[in-house]
Amino acid sequence: MTVKEYNRSVEEYADSVYRFIRADLKDDERANDIVQDAYEKLWRHVTELEYPVVKSWLFSTAYHTMIDVIRKEKKISSVEEIAPDDLRYDTQYSDLNDILHEALSRIPEQQRSVVLLRDYEGYSYKEIGEITGLSEAQVKINIYRGRLALRDFIGKIEIII
Repeated sequence: MTVKEYNRSVEEYADSVYRFIRADLKDDERANDIVQDAYEKLWRHVTELEYPVVKSWLFSTAYHTMIDVIRKEKKISSVEEIAPDDLRYDTQYSDLNDILHEALSRIPEQQRSVVLLRDYEGYSYKEIGEITGLSEAQVKINIYRGRLALRDFIGKIEIII
């Protein structure tokens, strides 16, 4: 990859990678740091990579860096059994964005990441597997479970509207 292609990757992908990491961490500074780390690692491997694989390489690197940061801060908790009533939103409220973010914050990190990559960023199951290191079947299972949890939390559309 050339320096020109590296600079092009910054212009094309930095915002997407930032939004993906920011959606999980909800912290602008840490998200910026992780994106910078990903681009620093890309610079170290600039001679080894071809431009067509840069996008998935950046998302994968940023995702794994984010996981490392979370582990270092001891914020990863074991997957807990959550009572179904805790995952249900039953008061009337009209700000769908707040409800969705609240619902996303309540599902396990791995499910949240794959749902965001699939539904927000538009990646295929195979690409998500490459980014997260999961098999395609595990990706599908996590997306299914994450969507179920979101549906159960949000409940009926009449409650929201």
